[in-house]
Amino acid sequence: MRLMFGLIAVFASVLGGFYAMGGRMAVLWQPVEIVIIIGAGIGGFAIANSPAVLRDTLRAVGTIARGRTTPKNDYLDMIALVYGLLRVAKSKGMSQIETDIDKPAESPLFTQYPNVLRYDRCITFLCDYLRLIALGQDNPHDLESLMAEELDTLGRELNQVPKALQNLADALPALGIVAAVLGVINAMGAISEAPEVLGRMIGGALTGTFLGVLLSYGMVGPIASAARQRRESELNMYFCIKAALCAYLRGSPPQVCAEYARKVLYTDIQPSLAEVEVATALSSQAKARDGRQAA
Repeated sequence: MRLMFGLIAVFASVLGGFYAMGGRMAVLWQPVEIVIIIGAGIGGFAIANSPAVLRDTLRAVGTIARGRTTPKNDYLDMIALVYGLLRVAKSKGMSQIETDIDKPAESPLFTQYPNVLRYDRCITFLCDYLRLIALGQDNPHDLESLMAEELDTLGRELNQVPKALQNLADALPALGIVAAVLGVINAMGAISEAPEVLGRMIGGALTGTFLGVLLSYGMVGPIASAARQRRESELNMYFCIKAALCAYLRGSPPQVCAEYARKVLYTDIQPSLAEVEVATALSSQAKARDGRQAA
């Protein structure tokens, strides 16, 4: 919804302003210029990026079009899940959660939070490091260093699509100039035509520059920025897990680990201390209820 609103606002403001100053809208309709700019842009984008990035770009643009973001409640559920796992590990030993981390989709702990299970890669990240801890890797500095390296790699990977889109945005003004130059060449070839015909041809040529700049700064550039923000929001979930696990390895109780996880989140998505306490209390109650049912 925001994408559509933004695009409508951009094009309505620009085209409406042009019409209000007495411009003729028909002059801006230059199908050949549009084909040159968009076709060359798509072709260059395909050359510059791998098939995986191309597929991921389509998914990212679709996500932006649907207005999907990582909701605050998903972060809260992740904190509660990590708290529940660390609480069991602290009180009963890491061996008690081995079954949970081996098969998260079948785990009573994980299935309490179906929204979190949608983040497949994030769940894998959590389970992998819990498994390392269960195997005896309890040095907080070594594990934190490994997580930092993985998050650095993940950050570069997640930034591939925003970077590719930004490169396309940077190229569009130049492609607009290419279209404009071709239009001017065409106009110069018809220099003997009547002034009104020549003027129309030159006006059409200059439309290429206009379209390239408009598509760059009014459409593709903002989409690249939106994709970057959503990827950073996704990465926050990993930092949340990292903070909690590192705190656990330093000997902090699970409730303090949950607080560490909360504090690394951005302000607009950061749950309050009271919200975390309620979520972790519900996690404890659910675990106790499952234990009674099993008994």
